[in-house]
Parts: sequence; C-alpha cells; structure tokens
Amino acid sequence: MRIGIDYGVATRETAGIARHVRELVAALLQIDHVNEYVLTVTSDAKGDIVGTLPRKVIIHKLPFSEWGRRVVWHRINLPLPLEFFTGKLDVYHQPDFLLPLTRCPGCVTIHDMSHMVYPQYTHPRQAKYFDKAVRGSLERAQLIIAVSEATKRDLVRLLRINEDRIEVIHNGLNTRFVPIRDENKLLNIRRRYAIDRPFILSIGSVQPRKNLLRLVAAYAILRQDPNLMHQLLLVGKEHWLADDLLTQVKKLDVRCDVRFLGYVPDEDLPALICLADVFAFPSLYEGFGLPPLEAMACGTPVVSSNAPAMPEILGNAALLFDPLDTEALAEVLRKVLLDNQLRCKLVERGLERSQRFTWVNAAHRHLELYQRLYRS
Repeated sequence: MRIGIDYGVATRETAGIARHVRELVAALLQIDHVNEYVLTVTSDAKGDIVGTLPRKVIIHKLPFSEWGRRVVWHRINLPLPLEFFTGKLDVYHQPDFLLPLTRCPGCVTIHDMSHMVYPQYTHPRQAKYFDKAVRGSLERAQLIIAVSEATKRDLVRLLRINEDRIEVIHNGLNTRFVPIRDENKLLNIRRRYAIDRPFILSIGSVQPRKNLLRLVAAYAILRQDPNLMHQLLLVGKEHWLADDLLTQVKKLDVRCDVRFLGYVPDEDLPALICLADVFAFPSLYEGFGLPPLEAMACGTPVVSSNAPAMPEILGNAALLFDPLDTEALAEVLRKVLLDNQLRCKLVERGLERSQRFTWVNAAHRHLELYQRLYRS
C-alpha cells in the first residue's frame, strides 16, 4: 500500500495532537517495513522532519500554507483531490480532524468534541468554522477513529454518526515516561526550574476548559493547612482567556506560591513529574487525557476530574472528583499529600495501569484499519 498521512501539525506545534501524530507515525514506521508512507505537510512546515523519523519516508510538501489548506478544502470546498499534488495513494489518514478531499479511501481521527460540548470556551468564529469543517470531514471519511469510547459517544450523540463507522483506538505513552531514579537528573531539573519546595504539578494548556481556576481556588484552601507548604506548578502554553487565571491568582493572594512554567520540553517532563508529590488534572472535558497517564507511568500519584474519558482511561488508579466541586478537589489533594499508604497504593496502581497504553499497540490497530480500507 501507499499510505498517506497528514503530518502538518507535528511540524507546527509541540504538545497535544502534535505529539499524538509524531508518536503514531514513528510507531508505524517501526513496525511496518512493507508499505510505503507519504507524509503530507504544508509549505509553512518547520524543522527537520526526516531527522526525527526512525526510517526514510516520502515527505510531500503541498504548495500552500496551513491557512491555504483550510481554505481549499474546508472553506470554499474546491473539488480538488489531494492526489492532484501527491500522486496515487491507496489510503489517506488525517489524524487532526480535517480530512481533505481524496480519491482513495480516507479515515480521520477525532480527539474530542470540545467545540460543541463547551462552545463558550472556544472563540466564536473558530467554533463556527470548526463545526462546519469537522462535519464535512466526517462526511468524507470512510472510517472515523476516536481516541476513547467517550469521544465515540459524543460523535454518536452530537452528530448522529452511525457507531459502526467509528473505531476506538487509545493513545499510547512515550517510553521516556518512567520513574527517574538518577539523582543528578532530578537535581538538574530542580536547578533548571528553580524548585526549592515540595510541589503539586499540573500539565495542560492554560485555557478555561482545563479548569485551572478551580485548581488555584482548591490550592488556596490547602495553603491554610500549616502541614502543607507545597507550591503549585502549572506547565503549559497560554491560550484564549488565560488572563482570568492570572486575575484569580492575584485575588486569592497566592502569587508567591503558584508558578507558571509555560512550555516545558518533552525531555524535561519525566523528571519534573517524578519530583512532584501529586499530579492534579482538574479538566472539565477531555477526549483522552494523556498527562495524568504519563504521570502514572512516572510513579507519581494522580488526582483527576471524573469528566468524560477520565474514568475510562485512568480506571481505579487515580482519585477522581467532580470538576465543579472545588472543596472536593482540595480534599483529594489533601488526602494524597498526607496519607502515605494511599500514595503508595495509587503509585502501584498507576504504574500497572499505564503499561496498557503503548504506541506500538496503537500503530498495529491503525495498520489493521488501513488494510481494511484498502480492501474495501
């Protein structure tokens, strides 16, 4: 087969879906030495694509930017198939929501439906465009991949998609996420990020859907306990409406104890996670929720919201709470920080649970679907 995959987002961004695409493609190239892979990118692609892959593939740069790609296939819907630029393809996979027009069978990955579940947390113009574009993409696709059963249920409930068209394939974990025992590595991270106190860690883009306002409020409650002198470290890029969080930090007078680390390189994350006393994930909604799973793989106890997808992914290996209940969040954090027996139990369960999610397994499932599409 000649398998095409959109690799664009992996060249423009670092976390989230970009990481998903990089990990999936690397795993496919690792397990499959029979089929030919064509990675499509737009003219504004950045970085050394070939140098980041485990073996040689065909990189096809389209003659327009990412903005131009969206205009061609998702705004004005030009009847111009992708193969006009790439030549013949047997299967094409769009792992980032928006499948272009193709002559070959196409599949699309849907990571979440946040633009419909929480439209108030998406810029209105972006939500309107994305809704139209995703619907068109789903109509084009012969097969839809959802990253969780929760996302599949949302597709069926919100868009009346026939569930027989949807396959669920969970994300995997990068093998770098393991318990770090090397004291020098841990000390280097402490120095690099100026960490001199115990801390609670949360990772995710700084946006309302991540529910960081309630996390900060819960942290302010914890700071009233003289036995808890932890800082709160927040990792992630700022997105739309991030200013509200800064206002909350000032209002609750925790500016000296809440630190925004911004973007942290992937190679620093495992050691940073290992240094944390607890990992907090208060999100209102997730299609999958990779950061708490990564924390489990590093041997750090996790508290997470019980929002859709999180019970499915984390099972009984995390303490779950209602994301709308600030007091409940403060209480589960207090339990984990003060109860050593509970901490040990969560660490043990988390290490076992995280082993179920590998990119090699995900790649095998994707390859099976490509073969099914090719034969259809």
